[in-house]
Amino acid sequence: MAEALTVATWNVNSLRARLDAVCRWLGEHRPDVLCLQETKVTDDQFPHAALNDLGYRTAVLGQKTYNGVALLARHPIEQVRLGFDGSGAEEQKRLIAATVAGLRIVNAYIPNGSEVGSPKFAHKLEFLRKMAAYFAEYGPADPLLFVGDFNVAPTPDDVFSVAEMEGQVGFHPDERAALERLRGWGFSDAFRALHPEPGHYSWWDYRQASFRRNRGLRIDHVWAAPCLAARVATCWIDREERARERASDHAPVVATLSPA
Repeated sequence: MAEALTVATWNVNSLRARLDAVCRWLGEHRPDVLCLQETKVTDDQFPHAALNDLGYRTAVLGQKTYNGVALLARHPIEQVRLGFDGSGAEEQKRLIAATVAGLRIVNAYIPNGSEVGSPKFAHKLEFLRKMAAYFAEYGPADPLLFVGDFNVAPTPDDVFSVAEMEGQVGFHPDERAALERLRGWGFSDAFRALHPEPGHYSWWDYRQASFRRNRGLRIDHVWAAPCLAARVATCWIDREERARERASDHAPVVATLSPA
């Protein structure tokens, strides 16, 4: 990677509903890579042309109505891997990886979990376990970024109220422990490394004026492998995008890596 590279992640909560917003945001910020989650569109209905017109190549793994992930890049997209097994055969389309400008990027939409103790919560914990196994084939010298909507706030500083969130989905001890085991591969939390103070969130519920009151969670993440951690020059959350009318309930998270 001879030049600085900017990588963003954004749960758009339906790409078709927010295509104009995504195109505008790409035009304004021009990231090298944008990883999307919850695209909610099948591959044959994905708006490739609109994004290609902006100079972005596309790699996608989608389904109707739910889930869906995509990777957009201004550079060639190589070595695309779909899902855990590489074929994207899983019923829920939540994982895509590719190499862009020498950087391996893994983009995940980790399950929400619905309700503690439910089958969906068990599926979330199993998904996190499988992610830990997924990274076993990589080593600390590999230029790897793990990004996406993890649906877990890692620490008390990542929730608006520990008293209200403790034991709830998104901040349950079992989720946090599973995510910490995954981070133990060697990942560095790019945003937290540069912004150690509390009060920064990437998701706000549509209800109860949560955004206006800043009652949010930091559940969208950019994690860097050991060989990349020191090269994370900036990482920020685009709150202004969340403030727009008909916005996604998530804000983009943007990281810039300095040249090698």
